[in-house]
Amino acid sequence: MRCTLLSNRLAPALCTLIGVAALCVTPAALGTPHPQRSRPPVMALGSLAQLHGPSGCLVDRSKHLRGCAPVRALRGPAPFLGSDALAISHDGRNVYVASSSSNAIAIFRRSATTGRLTQGRGITGCIAARGANGCATAVGLDGPNSVAVSPNGRNVYATSLNSDAVAIFRRNPSTGTLTQARNGSGCIANLASTGCVIGRALDGPDVVTVSPDGDNVYVGAFKGNAIAVFSRNTSTGALAQPAGTAGCIVSTPTSGCATGVTLAAPEGMAISGDGNNVYVAAAVSSALDVLNRNPSTGGLTQAAGAAGCIVEAALTGCTTGRQLDGADAVAVSPNDGDVYVTSVLSNSVTAFTRTPSTGQLLQQTGTSGCVIYVLAVGCSLARTFSAPEGLAVSPDGASVYGAAFASPAVDVFNRSASSGALMQKPRRPGCVVDSPTPDCALGRALKGVSSLAVSPDGRYVYSAAFASSAVGVFKRVTRTPRPGRG
Repeated sequence: MRCTLLSNRLAPALCTLIGVAALCVTPAALGTPHPQRSRPPVMALGSLAQLHGPSGCLVDRSKHLRGCAPVRALRGPAPFLGSDALAISHDGRNVYVASSSSNAIAIFRRSATTGRLTQGRGITGCIAARGANGCATAVGLDGPNSVAVSPNGRNVYATSLNSDAVAIFRRNPSTGTLTQARNGSGCIANLASTGCVIGRALDGPDVVTVSPDGDNVYVGAFKGNAIAVFSRNTSTGALAQPAGTAGCIVSTPTSGCATGVTLAAPEGMAISGDGNNVYVAAAVSSALDVLNRNPSTGGLTQAAGAAGCIVEAALTGCTTGRQLDGADAVAVSPNDGDVYVTSVLSNSVTAFTRTPSTGQLLQQTGTSGCVIYVLAVGCSLARTFSAPEGLAVSPDGASVYGAAFASPAVDVFNRSASSGALMQKPRRPGCVVDSPTPDCALGRALKGVSSLAVSPDGRYVYSAAFASSAVGVFKRVTRTPRPGRG
């Protein structure tokens, strides 16, 4: 989508992939259409079923997608550089979506019973640059691509590529509505901007995440090849960037920032549950970086030696991994024992075992170490997994879900509780695709899907799809059916 932001090495492959295949997968290319049953079969733990009718998808009202509920401020959600464009509040009451083409954050109320999403009227349903679409007015929100909610539910943070900024919102815990301070504390930008204060290392900010203790916010700057570090006021949600090298880590030596390695174009980021490590997927470096976090100060330092970086191509000072070309989204398992990474050019998801005491990662051996769209030696096979972006692990740790931007599909993987290894579910339970596909379930509003989130209770999965300008709602099987019951 934003090919000009990519390096010369990564751009040709990504732009070709996106332009040719991502947004129009024809039935002919997918094979003979598979007849869809009116009532799906009983499915095993972790399988997905999209809700019927308008409960199963919400689409921007400019699209008029048949069978979906029309909503506002949902044009172009989850762009190609937006694998974390969808976030659910920790109380499960709200879903927030970064809509890059609407320059807005769409706000939805969520039913804990049915999983359904509804949008409030007027300013309660969205917040946007210049108050477009009848939304509340925000600054620093041109081209938002990622969003995160603080653990205490009081704040929402969003990055915007075009604004070179991170926007700070106060969240009403009862209604889920967002408001932004107007005194300069509501936005931090890379350069001087009306309504924003100036920060560092925010050139092309992509991913944003909040530490489990709520004390810090971290931003990956795609164009700046950097990680910006912010201290967070847990009462007000305000952010402050530490002075000197404590405030940022940059791949290229830069005055005022610490220097890291293999941090070119950070696009994915996840923090371990114990708060001791930050894991970064750097797309242009084709690397997974391991950063140690000081729980007291929030400061980051790259792990020493080869423990600090795992790369696709052999590089002195780093560990060599497999199938990490165009490393993208990162997720940590609920037990902190495993880390997973999608790689858009490798068409893969890779699995790493984590040592809790040190945070060090070791890629799993044999076919447990990678699942790939086109079968490769040493990896297991994934179906409908072209250009994977978003990644989510269920709270029970039994399932991993991948968003395949170009397929376009949501893929369902079983996760071994003992080893952390992944294996795609066989046949229909293993994939939900936007077009009729043999041995996959048929889904809706999934063109250009690139962001996923699982509800805190583990009962529902939500998707955001760029080309469909839509959000999908799926019910997740949380119990294994008894034999003979249907």
